[in-house]
Amino acid sequence: MMNNDQEQKHTIQNMKDAGCSEDTINRFLLCYQAGDVKGELKVLSNHRQVLLDEVHKGQKEIDCLDYLVYQIEKGEKTF
Repeated sequence: MMNNDQEQKHTIQNMKDAGCSEDTINRFLLCYQAGDVKGELKVLSNHRQVLLDEVHKGQKEIDCLDYLVYQIEKGEKTF
């Protein structure tokens, strides 16, 4: 069983692995130390939204590339 210090280190590592910035981690820890569970969840939710926005941006870029490949394969180059 992990003690509180080990749990905190594990949580921080998990947040780093999830791509959280030091600022995001610090905001989370402030909420944690204040016992503000809703605040913790808001910090995590905000970071999740940032990651999701990045996924959507990447998908849009892939779609653009796929369309260009389709045009080239069909001989419909526009340049």
